[in-house]
Amino acid sequence: MLGSPINRKQKGGAVASTTPRPETERKRNEILRAAMETFGAKGSTNGTLADIAEQVGMTHAGVLHHFGSKRALLLEVLEHRDQDDVAHLHGQHMPGGAALFMHLVGTALRNNLRPGIVQVYTVLSAEAVTDGHPARTFFEERYRSLRTEIEAAFRELCASENVGDPDTIDQAAASILAVMDGLQLQWLLDPKAIELAAATEFAIQAIVNAVLRPGPPLSSYVREP
Repeated sequence: MLGSPINRKQKGGAVASTTPRPETERKRNEILRAAMETFGAKGSTNGTLADIAEQVGMTHAGVLHHFGSKRALLLEVLEHRDQDDVAHLHGQHMPGGAALFMHLVGTALRNNLRPGIVQVYTVLSAEAVTDGHPARTFFEERYRSLRTEIEAAFRELCASENVGDPDTIDQAAASILAVMDGLQLQWLLDPKAIELAAATEFAIQAIVNAVLRPGPPLSSYVREP
């Protein structure tokens, strides 16, 4: 949903070419695709550079030549995933207000067509909760940034609907991200059981409505025997 170009001289020590050539970029993209498949299937711990090198017909040293380290490759896979989320915006800024919520639904719709990208993100985000994982900082910053974006969209939407700034916005922002990631996990496990875009839209709509027009508390539905 959010992405920014990676600085290869700062991320894991990989060396950026001063004169990138088409053949170099083609090989890098091949390695990235192989890394996404490997990390998605095996995780970043069990998935090795040797596995990735074998898929693209290179040596372990050849992969290191392009990315410098496994950590750098892992982070660039994640950056590539984020850039793919916003590629359809053609350089425009992320939308705000109600348009951001529709962008999230659109992301779920696009994800339905790219299970490999969803799989590697789901696997790596789960792994990142462990101590010392190379992607932990990436995901901490990513979720912090996304919550900020969604909270701002809520405030803009509330203002346009003449609703006071409710104190539930932070909970709503975190809940939207949790629902999207949870639905992706269920969809990966059983694609036929989950309509990813429809379920995502239902959940986001319910959360947005709960902020704008709160209903009765859950406890009110409990009936004493």
